Amino acid sequence: MGNINKESIVVSSNKNILDLTLIHNFLSHSYWAKERTIEQIEESIKNSTCFGIYVNEEQVGFARVLTDRVVFAYLMDVFILDKHRKKGYSKILLSEILNYPEFSGIGKWFLATRDAHDLYKQFKFVEIPEPEIYMERVNLKTK
Repeated sequence: MGNINKESIVVSSNKNILDLTLIHNFLSHSYWAKERTIEQIEESIKNSTCFGIYVNEEQVGFARVLTDRVVFAYLMDVFILDKHRKKGYSKILLSEILNYPEFSGIGKWFLATRDAHDLYKQFKFVEIPEPEIYMERVNLKTK
């Protein structure tokens, strides 16, 4: 982890301070959300618990959680801006999310990633033991 002045880092679930343009710009170039419109991103934020990570009041990352706060939580749209990577910000963001008081009773967390397995394993995420029992339905209109 690089040199981090922890006092300059804030993780917040306040949606009012999220930079929607920054979030859309990042997600529109990601492998998982490149076709989402800014309107879809805005609606997804409205319907999720969201977290921004800020360094010296500048947003450098984002994540959102879809959950019933009891049985299930799905962690998604996690990112740190390219110029702020390799500084430990993703670990700070994930730690804050997984220790968020409203999530303390959640029984099972899910996520999907192509390239960040090592990061998530540090937070006790594991590959799904029986992937063959899980199914998905993709709406071709919104894919």
